[in-house]
Amino acid sequence: MSSINNYDLIVLGAGSGGLGASRRAARLGQKVALFEGSPRLGGTCVNVGCVPKKVMYNTAKHAEFIHDHSVYGFTVGEHSFNWTDVKTKRDAYIKRLNGIYDANVAKDEIDTFMAEARFAPGHDQPTVEADGKLYRAPHIVIATGGRPSVPPVPGHEHGITSDGFFDLDTQPKNVAVVGAGYIAVELAGIFGGLGSKVDLFIRKEKVLRVFDSALSEMLMNELPRGGVNVHPHTQLQDIKKEADGTLTIRRITDGKEVTGGGYDCLLWAVGRVSNVEIGLEHVGVELERGNIKVDEYQNTTAKGIYAIGDVQGKALLTPVAIAAGRRLAHRLFDNQPTLKLNYENIATVIFSHPPIGTVGCSEAEAIAKYGADQVNTYQSRSINMYHALKDVKDKVPTIVKMVTLKPNDKVSFDFRDDLLRHLNVCGYVLLLVYLSLVAVKSGMCLCCVFQGQDEQCLLCPAAARVCTGLFANNCCLELDCISGFHWPQLAHFEN
Repeated sequence: MSSINNYDLIVLGAGSGGLGASRRAARLGQKVALFEGSPRLGGTCVNVGCVPKKVMYNTAKHAEFIHDHSVYGFTVGEHSFNWTDVKTKRDAYIKRLNGIYDANVAKDEIDTFMAEARFAPGHDQPTVEADGKLYRAPHIVIATGGRPSVPPVPGHEHGITSDGFFDLDTQPKNVAVVGAGYIAVELAGIFGGLGSKVDLFIRKEKVLRVFDSALSEMLMNELPRGGVNVHPHTQLQDIKKEADGTLTIRRITDGKEVTGGGYDCLLWAVGRVSNVEIGLEHVGVELERGNIKVDEYQNTTAKGIYAIGDVQGKALLTPVAIAAGRRLAHRLFDNQPTLKLNYENIATVIFSHPPIGTVGCSEAEAIAKYGADQVNTYQSRSINMYHALKDVKDKVPTIVKMVTLKPNDKVSFDFRDDLLRHLNVCGYVLLLVYLSLVAVKSGMCLCCVFQGQDEQCLLCPAAARVCTGLFANNCCLELDCISGFHWPQLAHFEN
């Protein structure tokens, strides 16, 4: 081994959290070493996560628009979809983003090493080894992220994960998706929206079980409309690859054995595991349920070693990891010893069909925390104006649900007569989640699900009154930990 290279900060992992911490520390004048074991910067989100996923979501939305054109008087001729063309353009877009990240770390004068780094044994201080060289710093951040898990079902190797989804060169025509979480419903919805036949196999009775029941129940009703056939109470027994390359799946559904074949793609979306195989035992970093154990300040059980992002198992969202990394850098290098990320009431969006936005407690969580006698729920169901000209059977509902605490629900207006009757007419993703966050920060717990064209907002006067009413409660906002978006400044709304 060579002599030890010394830095002020070492960061393991160049995903969202690692880049957030390293770049902020470098801007604060620190000498930073950044290690990344894959060939590209950006981590899961940029390369095999939310960024390419949103491209594919938008692609599937275009298919929905084409389907709806005739409702609005347009004559649509023959059309086809070229998955390979979209993949080529999407990959080029991601490559450009990788180049931007390369340029940014170079601009911040960060020493970047495209190599796997591990804690080295046999040293009296935490020391990192990569490519046969040793590195040391008084502060080391672990931001190694996670990876999709695959169950030990016989024949599991014939399937792919969400990572493999982005490697598909052509569109599968007959797809089996296994899982009930947000990744499963998002990718199943993309396949179905683009015309693939999709079977979604789930172990329990519904998808998105950790979310509010109103969200999961509505999505269970809407998934078949988007071409996704849901099979509850299903356990896969084995997968066999046939001579023609297709897959045959044997499963138990509702206690009965069923065998189905002809699948040209099996996608596992059954959860993720943290990347912790980096020699943690050599430095005394402990795990908790497979994730790195941290306190509220991102400290691990080893002095001078911290963990942020997916590897610490809380709020697996890109903006959360970035915010945690930046706050950690300011705490360590900017004389802000009490600065930390607040992990409560972080808003998120699920790009299902229809999309879902949620922030705060579900009804079940609120009851468990405060007691049923202290919880009120308010729910509204309506039809977005986008669907006004459709047949009744084709109209997708909008649902807004609020979960509040008694006795006064902590709002300054009668939202049974105002908010729930009018908030849904704003029913576009960005604004509704934005309003949701405001509501929660003013003391409510809220879940909402809606259907709309998510980059557009129409604000009616009643919704404007909602905003001013919420602001009157002196709510505070933490806008850099909202999933998936860069948020604008709050606009001023007149009463």
